[in-house]
Amino acid sequence: MSKQDTVINPNIIRKAPIASACFMGLGQILYLKQYLRGAMFALLEFLLLFFCCFGVSPDTGSMTLNFQGPFINSLKGLITLGDPHPELPVKLRDNSIFMMVTGLMIVIIILLYFVVYWFNIRDAKKSAAHLVEKQRFPSYAETRNAIHDKAFPYIGITPIIVLMAFLTVIPLVFSALVAFTNYSEPDHLPQANLVDWSGLEAFKTMFTASANNNWYMSFGRIAVWTIIWAFLSTLSCYFVGMLFAVILVDKRIKISKVFRTIFILPYAIPTMLSLFIWQNLLNGTFGPINRTLIEFGLISNPIPWLSDPNLAKLTLVLVNVWIGFPYSMILITSNMTAIPSQLYEAAIIDGANKWQQFKSVTLPLVLYQTMPILIMQFAGNINNFGAVFFLTAGDPKLADTVTTQAGATDIMISWIYKLTMNIRQYNLASVLSILVFVVLVPFAVYNFTQTKSFKEGEI
Repeated sequence: MSKQDTVINPNIIRKAPIASACFMGLGQILYLKQYLRGAMFALLEFLLLFFCCFGVSPDTGSMTLNFQGPFINSLKGLITLGDPHPELPVKLRDNSIFMMVTGLMIVIIILLYFVVYWFNIRDAKKSAAHLVEKQRFPSYAETRNAIHDKAFPYIGITPIIVLMAFLTVIPLVFSALVAFTNYSEPDHLPQANLVDWSGLEAFKTMFTASANNNWYMSFGRIAVWTIIWAFLSTLSCYFVGMLFAVILVDKRIKISKVFRTIFILPYAIPTMLSLFIWQNLLNGTFGPINRTLIEFGLISNPIPWLSDPNLAKLTLVLVNVWIGFPYSMILITSNMTAIPSQLYEAAIIDGANKWQQFKSVTLPLVLYQTMPILIMQFAGNINNFGAVFFLTAGDPKLADTVTTQAGATDIMISWIYKLTMNIRQYNLASVLSILVFVVLVPFAVYNFTQTKSFKEGEI
């Protein structure tokens, strides 16, 4: 009987996936004659078993079947975070953080393996059904075309998935897991000391209401100020930008392009440089602004722009307006140019003045178009580290306590920076990072799901 006359048993639809479930690639090799594909699947399983089962023998120093392979040891290290060895030099002791990262990498590899394992079973079932339907094995040309049409997308996207898993997922998961440890100064910093899993202790420290809990009081104050700061900085920049946009589109302004160019300059200058300049201008002792006001006799004592807690917050908002309003002005100007002139002509015929035209035509249409961007600006200002840190540095002189390092103008992200860089309370910083993540995700999800790319039938 020729190859084309071979009758393919329908039972392979059941047998091939079962064989591939027992060992990756077995169904493809035994029943589907997909030797190369089956060999690739089988190689992946051989590698996994090898790195799980074969480890270095402590006695002979050679590879042996002891079920203590690198994968198993890394998973154990993720669970235990190391064993104390006070008899060893510091540089030879277990590093809990490295063990956590290595363990996470192995977990990701195993998860990717199970994805491939599931795909291997699914592929065996679909290929078997296709063979039974056609009642013949594909030719070389058909196999090549199938790989080109169906396998190429998987081959192309695999490196992206791997990179995302190792460069995005692992750092995010690691940052979250630190919150469930006691990774902090002075007793739990590797390599001299081990880090231990501590459960929800860091969360209790940060969120337990108590008169003696400085962490909770600092968190409450900074959380409230972070929300206020986000609202004030977002709305002030937006509406100041709208004000200038409305003024500059008025035809009675003859050199509007010149003014628009001048107003864009703060946005063109690097933000960090602008903030450093403002920090010097507003210096309470030798700042040019205070000295000028004193010289003109307008004030007798220097104004504590950056040292008084309440005034520092107001100063921060005003400087942020100077830096941020050009972006809103450009955005709103572009949206206003898209408003049909017939709407304004109809409003004028109805007797509407400039304010009524703005209130009934310009404002609703501009808000409708820019609301998603406004929402993302609010979310971005929650994490606006540069504006706070480079202008006031949270002002350590105004910190609640030396323990928390929470300054008067600190927002969540700048406080997280201090916790990690100044006093090395990594677990508490991780708790705050999780909180910021939970707050920001709904904004991002809402904003992206409202875009037309998520809505079928729209262009």
